[in-house]
Amino acid sequence: MASIRYLTDIHIDFGALGLLAEECRRVGITHPLIVTDAGVRAAGLLAKGEAALGDMPRAVFDGTQSNPTEAGVRAATAVLRKEGCDGLVAIGGGSSIDLAKGVAIAARHEGPLKHYATIEGGSPRITEAVLPLIAVPTTAGTGSEVARGSILIVEDGRKLGFHSWYLMPRVAILDPELTLGLPPALTAATGMDAITHCMETFMAPAINPPADGIALDGLARGWAHIERATRDGQDQEARWNMMSASMQGALAFQKGLGCVHSLSHSLGGVNPRLHHGTLNALFLPAVIRFNASADSVRREHRLQRMAQVMGLGTCGAHGEELAQAVQAINRRLSLPPGLAALGVGEQDFDRIIDGAMVDHCHKSNPREASRKDYLEILRQSM
Repeated sequence: MASIRYLTDIHIDFGALGLLAEECRRVGITHPLIVTDAGVRAAGLLAKGEAALGDMPRAVFDGTQSNPTEAGVRAATAVLRKEGCDGLVAIGGGSSIDLAKGVAIAARHEGPLKHYATIEGGSPRITEAVLPLIAVPTTAGTGSEVARGSILIVEDGRKLGFHSWYLMPRVAILDPELTLGLPPALTAATGMDAITHCMETFMAPAINPPADGIALDGLARGWAHIERATRDGQDQEARWNMMSASMQGALAFQKGLGCVHSLSHSLGGVNPRLHHGTLNALFLPAVIRFNASADSVRREHRLQRMAQVMGLGTCGAHGEELAQAVQAINRRLSLPPGLAALGVGEQDFDRIIDGAMVDHCHKSNPREASRKDYLEILRQSM
């Protein structure tokens, strides 16, 4: 039986940030902790968020890392408790939003974070006691602002997923104006993250027709606008559509993801300096090739349907052509040519595969991957 659920209140438009104080009050937040990072502060976006809060008291934690950690969660939670905050406002990319979700857990739940991780059977242990969260994304990629999950590196070094409907932000405020200054390289990497979400969740075998429709529309928007947004960061139409594609990818991926994310999550744990969106872009072509023979993909013409909304016609209906189209756009976006350019070597493969085999996305791929399959995907992605 299929279970389908969409819950988040979403505001999307230029100027939507102006709703922040009103939405805080509506969900019962009177003294928020703003969770962000140093780059968002330096770009002046934290100041915009604080201005939108007006005279509402608040505290700030700006120590989020690019791959958020349990140590970061504990540090932010300490600030929250010291300042007496009663809710969270995450302003930043997926890292800040994911870290805020970790704080929402840690502030009201005892024990190590791994106790609440999905692969540790922890989802039922996350209760409605979590702190309320409002998410304000400043990138267009992860879609964490509308997702029930968080990805965090826990104390033992594993990069784990945390999933609960209680972790859904109460409100997502999507203001494309906050992305206008995003550098081209980050625009490209986060944009390919969004596109990967749309493509991988569309290939996932779970039954969720609304998610499929949302994913295809998000893919069409992302594919049509990512190069424009990367080339001209002030292109408002492109920025609006990339922010929508990001949000739509995350609304859809409640259906499940697959091998791209299994590998990206694992490699991100092995080397936390690597950007998640970039890794997704590099793994996606090989995983498309791997998935092309899966019954659920072939029977429902999923590759052909993606090719059509990407403007490829019938030339992308087979795995190889579609994979080559993704590789071509990666080149046009000046993304790294492969994992080797990021310093990844064969000496890392066993650790990467170990993590991928137990990742929460491994089982939702349309074709289950073996260690040998993952090894081939890694080699193709070098």
